[in-house]
Order: sequence, then structure tokens, then C-alpha cells
Amino acid sequence: MIELQNVAMSYSGAELLSDMSLRLAPGSFHFLTGPSGAGKTTFLKLCYAELLPSAGHLSLFGKDVRAMSRDEIAGLRQRIGVVHQDCQFLDHLSVEENVALPMTVSSRAPDMDQLRELLNWVGLKHQANARPPQLSGGERQRAALARAVIMSPDVILADEPTGNLDWEMSLRLLSLLVELNKMGKTVVIATHDLNLIRQAKAQVSARVLRIANRHLQAAGADL
Repeated sequence: MIELQNVAMSYSGAELLSDMSLRLAPGSFHFLTGPSGAGKTTFLKLCYAELLPSAGHLSLFGKDVRAMSRDEIAGLRQRIGVVHQDCQFLDHLSVEENVALPMTVSSRAPDMDQLRELLNWVGLKHQANARPPQLSGGERQRAALARAVIMSPDVILADEPTGNLDWEMSLRLLSLLVELNKMGKTVVIATHDLNLIRQAKAQVSARVLRIANRHLQAAGADL
């Protein structure tokens, strides 16, 4: 689905990521760890072609990103849902309208039954008409997840989705991501929270990766 072969990423001549190779198989579950500034967010941006590698080969769904036009990349991105670390919403729109935005942008008329079912699934049925500033941190993250999966993507990438949440809310969000994986979705979560990783590994077969010294490594069994 997403494959990196000897990928490197540089900024202003300084190499942040080097010689990274990974294949994200359909239905797999990955955690991505590493210290702040190691390049986790950059790695995720490569995975949905927000950034193109400085070296190496990157393919999305069997297609080399360098051989695709911007429109073709945009089309493939509809198959990848992203939950950003700092989820942004349009405060003048309701939660329901914010979640439906990816469909609106793609000129697809929102299926209101599907939308309401999705809001119910993330526990926001009663906040559908609320404005984003009225939501708690956990509710904002669940709204961000709903928005990321409204187009039924094959892959979900989440960048520190529980970073600002308490443990109970972190587990609730994790359970939604595990459920998506059990539905056949590929899931990648960047996180510092080793307790969250341990909790997930009790529920799903998850591979843990670490970015260290610019390279991607398999994390130790102590996790």
C-alpha cells in the first residue's frame, strides 16, 4: 500500500531521515516512536506524499509518487486518512459540517445517514451541531478521527493523537483505532506513550518502529 525504499529526507541540506525502508501492508498496525525532533511527523508526511523524499523511492498503492501529477497524488490521498497532532477546525462550522468537509471538498454529497452513524460511533452524536470551540480536547480528537475516516480510507495515519488527553480518553481513542484496524484498515500511530503501546499490543498485533539517529529501527521487545 505504502512502500519506502532507501528513502532520505533533507531540509536546507541537513539530512533528517536517512536510508529508510518500510512496507505498510494492508491491515497492518504500526506504532512509530522516537524523541522529539527525530522526524516522526516528517515520516508521516512522506507516507501521504505531503513531502517528497530527497532520495530513494516512495510508492503509494503501487504507484511511484515522482511519476504522478499533483491531481493524481490528491486522488490517492483520499485513500489515506490523517489525524494531525494539532487538529484544526473551521470554528464557524458545526462539528457535523467539519467532519463532512473532505466529502464537500471532493464534490461528493455527504450521506447524512452515514455521517450521523459515524458521529455516533465516535461518541459525538449529541455534539453534532456544536461548534469546535465548545468541544473538550478528547472530543476534538474524536471529531478529527471521524473527519479522517469519512471517506472510508484504506490507511489511517495519526500523529500523537493522544498527546493532550488523559488516560481514559486516550484508551477510548485507541479503541476506535483498534476497531478500524480490525475492519481491515492499515493504522500507523506516532506516539511517545509507551503505556499506550503496551495497551494496544494486548488487543492487536502491532509492530513498533523507532526513529533514532535518522534511521528507522524495529523497537525492542521490552515494549
